Amino acid sequence: MDFQVILIAVAALAVLGFVLALLLFVVSKRFAVKEDPRIGQVLEVLPGANCGGCGFPGCGGMAAACVKAADAGSLDGLNCPVGGAECMQQVAGILGMEVAAAAPKLAVVRCNGTCEVRPRFTAYDGVKSCRVANSTCMGETQCSYGCLGCGDCVDACLFDAIHMNPKTGLPEVDATKCTACGACAKACPRGIMEVRNVSGENKDAFVVTCMNMDKGADAMKICGSSCIACKKCQNACGSDAVHVGNNVAYINPEACVLCGACFEACPRGAIASISVKGIERKVIATMPKTPGAKSATTQIAKETDATVTAPAKPAKEWKPIELKYDGAPLLPSQQILLAGPKDISNPVPAAKEVQFEAKRTDAPLPPSQLILLGLK
Repeated sequence: MDFQVILIAVAALAVLGFVLALLLFVVSKRFAVKEDPRIGQVLEVLPGANCGGCGFPGCGGMAAACVKAADAGSLDGLNCPVGGAECMQQVAGILGMEVAAAAPKLAVVRCNGTCEVRPRFTAYDGVKSCRVANSTCMGETQCSYGCLGCGDCVDACLFDAIHMNPKTGLPEVDATKCTACGACAKACPRGIMEVRNVSGENKDAFVVTCMNMDKGADAMKICGSSCIACKKCQNACGSDAVHVGNNVAYINPEACVLCGACFEACPRGAIASISVKGIERKVIATMPKTPGAKSATTQIAKETDATVTAPAKPAKEWKPIELKYDGAPLLPSQQILLAGPKDISNPVPAAKEVQFEAKRTDAPLPPSQLILLGLK
């Protein structure tokens, strides 16, 4: 190959690369987006958790919003839940502004359907996710409003502030670690987790730990500590902070004066007293009332110290009946298809059990039924 041709090709590529680089430089300068240097300064002060609790997609968005709000003359409405008041004071100092102290907030669990008061009627063996369980079934209990217990809120928390209690089957919030970022509230498909204002450094609050909107009689059947919309808490409140709507009570944290009248008036233990010291509630120590069961007694106790009575045994003991086809025992699925579930499980004594042959007719079974049973 001619050496001169190689040199020409290399020179052409070098010239082309130089021209393209020069073009990119001119375009970058012409269309450059100038960033306010204060954004970088504010970003250095923010904790860098990128939790989204401030309402913006990360700390970068929060920094830009603070600078824009400062140019408008006020930082009201902007708050970093992770950094807290100290962080916002530093941000205000950088921007030459003043910021009012934000009210402390805390994530609370608005469900007290523990294993003791809300019996399980089925077993969920699907994907361990509240969102999946909520979209595919009602859960393991008969309450379609309560906690599903799969722990999506635990996985969403970046600060290790939420843990599942294996005894109660419910999530518990550590008030000393919770930053009120709201990630748990976004992760809960039933809205059980709520970020609400609390009072003082102890983060005191009274919360209705029930979201069941069924009528009182129906709610009592499925949970021993459900709200029954009796309005005793509403009538006892002197600050107009408690209101009953859609068959469930709610306490407005803005109007609550922490008098505790609603807590004392609730006959179901559906209202809890929350603080950094823990959760205190009026515990009902029985399962939902069944026919013939004694009335429930209440006591003031810590949620972890509740005593539980054993559920009542069924009135009748059901015994299986073995069904056969041409002398051979059938599988349970075949028995259900052929004879129906009422003939398989029956409260009759064993001496009176009737085999399937005695109830058969001489007419042959249809081919479609034989195929379903696996007999053809």
